[in-house]
Amino acid sequence: MTTLKLHSEPLQDIWLDAYGHLNEAYYLVPFSNTTWRLQDYFGIGVDYFDKTGCAIYTVETHMRYLHEVRKPAVMNIESIILGSEAKKIWFAHLMLVDETLCATAEFMALHYDTKRSHTAPMPDDVQAMLKDFEVKQKPDWAGRRISLVN
Repeated sequence: MTTLKLHSEPLQDIWLDAYGHLNEAYYLVPFSNTTWRLQDYFGIGVDYFDKTGCAIYTVETHMRYLHEVRKPAVMNIESIILGSEAKKIWFAHLMLVDETLCATAEFMALHYDTKRSHTAPMPDDVQAMLKDFEVKQKPDWAGRRISLVN
C-alpha cells in the first residue's frame, strides 16, 4: 500500500473530553490538517487556489474510532489515495499513536471551480499523479456503510 506520511501533531489539552481522552469531534482536526498537506503534495492546495480559483471540497466523510487517544500523544497521520476521477478524489487518513492505529477517516472530495460555481476536471498532471498513488488493494474498511445488519 502506498502511504504518504505528510503530517503529525501533538494532542492539545483543549481537545480532551471529560474522560481525559480525545473528544470525538477533535479527531477530525488533525485529519483536516492532513488534508491540507495532501492537497499541497498533489499541487492542488492554497497556491493552486490562488492561481486558478479551483479548490478541493469535501462532500462526505466516514470516520472510525478504533482506539482511545490520551495525553501525552503525538498523532501521526498517514494518507492513502483510494481512487480518483477527473473531478473526484476518494482518500483516507490513518491516525497512529505510538504505532497503534487509533482512527481512520475516509473522504470523498470534489474539484470545484469557485469562479464558475461548479465542479471541473483537475489538471491532467494531477489526475495522473493521483492514479499513480492509488492503492492497488483497498483496505477492508474502505467504502463500508453504517448499519445494524452485518
